[in-house]
Amino acid sequence: MQLILDKIKSPAELPRISRSRLLTELRVALNSCTSTIINGRAGTGKTMLAADFAAGCGRRIAWYKVDASDSDRRVFFEYLVESVRAQRPKFAGEAIMRLVESSSLEDIPLLAESFIYELLESGSEPLLIVIDDLHLIYDADWVVPFFRRLLPLLPAEAHVLITGRSLPPAPLWRMRSKQTLCVIDETMLAFSKEEAKELFNTYSLAGAQASAAHKQTRGRASALDALACVLASNESERQPPRTKRPRGLRVVQQLHGYVF
Repeated sequence: MQLILDKIKSPAELPRISRSRLLTELRVALNSCTSTIINGRAGTGKTMLAADFAAGCGRRIAWYKVDASDSDRRVFFEYLVESVRAQRPKFAGEAIMRLVESSSLEDIPLLAESFIYELLESGSEPLLIVIDDLHLIYDADWVVPFFRRLLPLLPAEAHVLITGRSLPPAPLWRMRSKQTLCVIDETMLAFSKEEAKELFNTYSLAGAQASAAHKQTRGRASALDALACVLASNESERQPPRTKRPRGLRVVQQLHGYVF
């Protein structure tokens, strides 16, 4: 199968502001838990938060952006194995893929154990495995038994971060009670008023505008940023004509990222 390599590359785009409150939560989870789930609806800033954290966590990053078609077990594991092997060349993906081909649904926990074994054998360099948009394949019958077995067994040097629009359909309460799983939910993802002001400041917008927008959007990342873009555009149109700026500066300004 021809892999789409962009699916296993960390996003190049980072958010306009780094949200220290959430990055601190993720750093604590990285050092004290085996895995983390960032859970929220579309537009709450899950992927951007994960990308920002990954860029500064100090670990090698195995990133995998899941699509709905990846519910096919072979497709999923080909991408997951390749994303890990890109960071740990000694990771024996062939052994895992042979097991994927030959295993039945009852053997999925063994597949998870094999994955852990290969992680342990491939090196000890700290690794962050990001599985983005896993919710797209929650309906696949192998997902729950695989992750139910995988997450509790992860070694300290390999942390899994999952993003999704809902929590995985698996009993996670035991991991949370043992403090081996961290969950950042939609309530936590919502921008605070101070974060909204910081974001609006990057658009040269006033704090009062940020407060009003925060109330209107309830801190939802994509809505807040979209509103800031509109307000900044309106402010620009009201400004008197100025001397034409160098083209390079205009291009740089147009290439600013978003927090979606």
